[in-house]
Amino acid sequence: MTLEEFRRRFAQATPPGSSLYGDEGPRPDPALLKPAAVLVPVVARVPAPTMLLTRRAAHLKDHSGQVSFPGGRVQADDASPEATALREAREEIGLDAGRVELLGRMPEYFTRTGFRITPVVGIVTPPITLTPDANEVEEIFEVPLAFLLDPANRQRQSREWQGELRWFYVMPYEQHYIWGATAGMLVNLANHLGQGRL
Repeated sequence: MTLEEFRRRFAQATPPGSSLYGDEGPRPDPALLKPAAVLVPVVARVPAPTMLLTRRAAHLKDHSGQVSFPGGRVQADDASPEATALREAREEIGLDAGRVELLGRMPEYFTRTGFRITPVVGIVTPPITLTPDANEVEEIFEVPLAFLLDPANRQRQSREWQGELRWFYVMPYEQHYIWGATAGMLVNLANHLGQGRL
């Protein structure tokens, strides 16, 4: 998918009313969840766009070592989820907000670890210089957007968590294991763009 096609499809599609999780069933009460936002950053690479992702530092309390989007909890002085996503991207990886064209939001994503995440989709225009905050981010990397949107590259796997079997989406890419909330939000993005369901 070209960048122009991505932008056009995102603008024309009707956002789904709610997220898919790969483990459909009762979700946590949104009122009990901590609000957060992530930036879903599509990088305008030539000849084909990529998705910018991070691997969280191993010592973090929440989601340590996992692949994620730049983002985090909403703070009291954040004016909007977009402000949260851009602030967190600057703090975590040094991304200049001036390089980001915001396209819109995807439906909130409720995690079983206690967060109500608003995914904010944006296009990042190179050149960009990124510096990971060692306290939060172990690695910054990019994955071809076409790979992440292709239903053939999704799997559903399961593991036991708190005594119950939980299912979730997985998108293995090279040495990276993209799963859980990040993979779920990518599936929702692909569905929004008309890239099919698993």
